Amino acid sequence: MRRALALARRTLGTTSPNPAVGAVLVRGGSIIGEGCTQPPGGPHAEAVALERAGMLSSGASLYVTLEPCCHTQKRTPPCAQAIVAAGVTEVHIAALDSNPQVSGRGVEVLRSAGIKTHTGEGEAQARQMNEAYFRYTATGLPFVTAKFAMSLDGKIATASGDSQWISGPSARLLVHWLRRQADAVMVGINTVLADDPRLTARSGRGLTVKAPLRVVVDSRGRLPATARMLGEPGDTVVATAGAHPQAGAEVWPLPGKGGRVDLAALLARLGERGVTSLLVEGGGVLLASLLEGGMVDKLYAVISPIIIGGSAAPTPVAGEGVAGVAEALRLARVRVTRRGPDIIVSGYLESQ
Repeated sequence: MRRALALARRTLGTTSPNPAVGAVLVRGGSIIGEGCTQPPGGPHAEAVALERAGMLSSGASLYVTLEPCCHTQKRTPPCAQAIVAAGVTEVHIAALDSNPQVSGRGVEVLRSAGIKTHTGEGEAQARQMNEAYFRYTATGLPFVTAKFAMSLDGKIATASGDSQWISGPSARLLVHWLRRQADAVMVGINTVLADDPRLTARSGRGLTVKAPLRVVVDSRGRLPATARMLGEPGDTVVATAGAHPQAGAEVWPLPGKGGRVDLAALLARLGERGVTSLLVEGGGVLLASLLEGGMVDKLYAVISPIIIGGSAAPTPVAGEGVAGVAEALRLARVRVTRRGPDIIVSGYLESQ
């Protein structure tokens, strides 16, 4: 199962809207076939492993990180039936699928065919790996990860707006790793005007390896036609509070209170488009609105050991804030790591 989990982890960011899954076939104490889910339209992990094992699959044991699918309303054949047809005699499943078309039914297909079926081994790792998929299939909404980089005194830029670079090279690679895993990356218009980001996932050599959907929250339609992201591969969506045509981008008018974009409606629209995971990179006003609305699931804070100072320098989360410390939003399952001189604090919002 550890091998199956490792195979699944390799595919993160390439399989959406399908989950990242790994499968390993074992016979006589040796691995005879293994595989991971291919990009949409390609075979699932179980199908890849069965094809590689061929006739040796008969009498083998299968280790798979997610319950095999059993429905036909998709582009690939059902895996549970393929496992039965191949003569596999035992299946170990890390986690049951949260998709209502599958949940528990894949296990039923296997057990009805007389296959010994076990569940739960490696479940926590499998669920964490596919946390976006599980949220999306349960709610129809994307899993929202927020990220910001700040100085030791809590600033994301100087008073003049200079923010490049607060974090070091190693921590910036983490950002591109997060972008590679996300279906979409979202920023507010002030971040675009200040930094003119490309919002692509790039390698350490600066090469674009993925272009997730770019989403700009721009209530008044101020995105410049010269914005660098509009010249990058992939699509850009501009969420506005009114009708503001934008060359080179798809415009979604989503008016809310006070002339601002309705962020809940925006997340629902992204879910309808098939976005299972969303990375939000700022700025402070957008992050504050999402946090206050309970719309953030996970957060990464990159803390750089520099001091910027200045009462006018922006902070990562704007808004009015809470009245008392007891009301503060808190992270659970906190993890602290280090990238070069920078400290990375990550965790899940306690309400999630």
